[in-house]
Amino acid sequence: MGPVLVTGANGHLGRELIGAIQEPEGVRAVVRSQRAADVLRGLPDSQRPEIRILDPSDVEGLSDAASGCRGWVHLVGILKETARARYRAAHEDSTRTVAAAAAKAGTPRVVYLSILGANPHSENACLASKGRAEEILLESSAPVTVLRVAMVLGPGEIAAAALRGQASAPVTPLVRGGASLEQPIDTRDVVRAIRSSLAMDGTESVALDLAGPESLSHRKLVGRVAARLGTRPRLVPVPLLLVELFARLAAGRPDPPLTLAMLGVLEHDDCIDPTPACEQLGLSLTPLDETLDHSFGGTTPQEGRS
Repeated sequence: MGPVLVTGANGHLGRELIGAIQEPEGVRAVVRSQRAADVLRGLPDSQRPEIRILDPSDVEGLSDAASGCRGWVHLVGILKETARARYRAAHEDSTRTVAAAAAKAGTPRVVYLSILGANPHSENACLASKGRAEEILLESSAPVTVLRVAMVLGPGEIAAAALRGQASAPVTPLVRGGASLEQPIDTRDVVRAIRSSLAMDGTESVALDLAGPESLSHRKLVGRVAARLGTRPRLVPVPLLLVELFARLAAGRPDPPLTLAMLGVLEHDDCIDPTPACEQLGLSLTPLDETLDHSFGGTTPQEGRS
């Protein structure tokens, strides 16, 4: 059936996906630098994919890489914009190239990982850019599945590291006291959702909103992580206006620690019904407690669901 082409494969989710694809055909991974390729070469021999180093704007090169592949998973995206990493390049330009290359190669299906709240008309620069990227793919000739996902949790995930830091600190400042709603989804569920999307028949393009089974405040989420770590952080509310001021003052830096768009995404409330997406994907979600145990320690989580 051919390998699965993965762009952005050197990220944590990309490596998890590579490890989950056990078919003999395996994965053909496209990265943009030797450094990213070295990350993949460090995988166990049984998981090491075929690697191609390509410029993300190289339609011909990507089309050649996609030739003979049974599907394409596009994981490229950024949360924080810097002087060297711009939303337009990471989201819109990259998906425009993917759409052209997939059409040229006759790729059976493209799976694009987006985020909850993505909307081309959003006032948030990140969510608007992601929404425009979705439109580019959904209006292309190749069949596309867009997966808009909430916070992804699992060992090694950036969000899990951030939560561990908040739950481990003696004093933890929380924007608006941690009032934003989170609906974390297990990394393993995201991987299963991607694989189910690749197996979709037909030429229909779809966009699915996917999140974990439980929506709760960020404050409660930090508390549940702390319970697993055996810590008792003092959670201190910080006014949103104060954090916005900090982000505005940091905006002139080449790589600011926080941007207004990033803050808006982090403070976006995630509270959806994942049932329609799960039914279409044949997915049974991992309970949040199992995800937290798997990510931070606790009881042994049950093995993956199909």
